[in-house]
Amino acid sequence: MERRKIFLGLLILGTAFWGISFSVTKLAIGENQSSLFLFYRFSLATIVLSVVFWKQVKSLNPASVKTGACLALPLVLGIYLQTLGITHTSASQCSFVAGITVVIIPILKLIIYRKSPPLKIWIAAFTALSGLFVISIKDNFSIGTGDLYTITGAFCFAVYLIQIERESKIKDIIPTIVPMFATCSILALLLTFSQENIIWIPQQNIFWTGIIFCALFSTAYMYTISNISQQYISAERVSIIYLFEPVFGAIAAFFILGEDISSRLLIGGGLIFTATLISELKLQIPNLTSLPGILKKKEHWR
Repeated sequence: MERRKIFLGLLILGTAFWGISFSVTKLAIGENQSSLFLFYRFSLATIVLSVVFWKQVKSLNPASVKTGACLALPLVLGIYLQTLGITHTSASQCSFVAGITVVIIPILKLIIYRKSPPLKIWIAAFTALSGLFVISIKDNFSIGTGDLYTITGAFCFAVYLIQIERESKIKDIIPTIVPMFATCSILALLLTFSQENIIWIPQQNIFWTGIIFCALFSTAYMYTISNISQQYISAERVSIIYLFEPVFGAIAAFFILGEDISSRLLIGGGLIFTATLISELKLQIPNLTSLPGILKKKEHWR
């Protein structure tokens, strides 16, 4: 089996961990500061990954540390804002709205690199956007505070994925993983110091259970697989695969938190799932930037 298909399967498994983590995080945070939760989450992930990638840790160089630190900034902002989003809305809705990343990535790449993805990616992205519109826009066409936090976090996460894609094409990305999460821990600690009335050692068992689950599965496992997979899968396609996350998120929220699965979630989720299928279809659709040349050739033939 080719590596691309292997990583495709591993990514989908990871989206299940991510989907579950929305409910786990909402339960775990409770009255505790979200930044404190992230500090412990990133710290444990750093320790685990330091053991897994000990060979790379022993041979760390300044370039890898610098790259990891640069990747950490949009990642921390993205996760922190989405964690804030969870405190203002339901876990299922937050997980769906986070999928807006799928639209942001091709737009950012078009602006920054003047590079347009294949037309099917645009079709998939805007099909997903339609699903997110159905889920998040309220009857009076307003959008909640939690959704705004989540969308802003999705923008930061899109920047992170584009950076990962760029770095993975020019160097081995594995040596940057531990420095990245170590930097995430430091940044989360700084965010925690900015909060008031910090309880550094929460007594609730659910808090520490959430730390262990999120650190091992939705952080150490998923981000490692994500970073490595982008040597074989584009940022746009990775972001569309991530849209399995809200499906798992809604299911987890139903069983763990008792949240209702509304008709809006079902319709919007169906559109998002359709977007995933469109992105994986092997259609011979020309790239948008090549359309003028194709039309010119046809005119010349006439």
